Amino acid sequence: MHQLAEERRQDPRDDLITRLINANVDGDHLTRDELGKFFTLLIVAGAETARNALSHALALLTEHPEQRSTLLGDLPGRLPGAVEEVIRYATPTTWMRRTLVRPAELSGNVYQPGDRVVMFYNSANRDAAVFDAPDRFDITRDPNPHLGFGGPGPHWCLGAHLARHEITIMLKELLTRLPNVHVSGPAVRQRSSFSNGIKELPCSF
Repeated sequence: MHQLAEERRQDPRDDLITRLINANVDGDHLTRDELGKFFTLLIVAGAETARNALSHALALLTEHPEQRSTLLGDLPGRLPGAVEEVIRYATPTTWMRRTLVRPAELSGNVYQPGDRVVMFYNSANRDAAVFDAPDRFDITRDPNPHLGFGGPGPHWCLGAHLARHEITIMLKELLTRLPNVHVSGPAVRQRSSFSNGIKELPCSF
């Protein structure tokens, strides 16, 4: 990455690396180490979470044949809702830690600036106060204000639009070319409290 960044400094192009090199906030640019870490985050985070969401989509559509029939009955119209429901129901990232910047109170507990809190996205996405029948997988759910990409504000997932696009294209192509594709064996899950991942998912068609 460092070598590639240096090449872009000498020969700028219309690409992400050149934009990251030139990006600044109040005149401050990313350091050499920050640039490398940021680029790694973009590659790894986007690839893993989108892959996990796709795996969960295939598993859920196999487990819920009535939802699969609804989707295949109107693939262009139902696909956006199906993607959002997969992200809500099988949230790829389980939790994220944040540091408070101002006082806050939750359930009678008072927190101060500097306190660290952990947010469980999968819990929020099953909140009965927000979602009707939250434990039901329903691709027609509307509205679907899930937090699969984090909450609003500066911590909103940078790759949300790309992830939606990737998942949509992959499901569209899979279900168009292989409409009977289905899970045919037990999944091998990733051993992680942070990532709701699937390492292997046997499928047949």
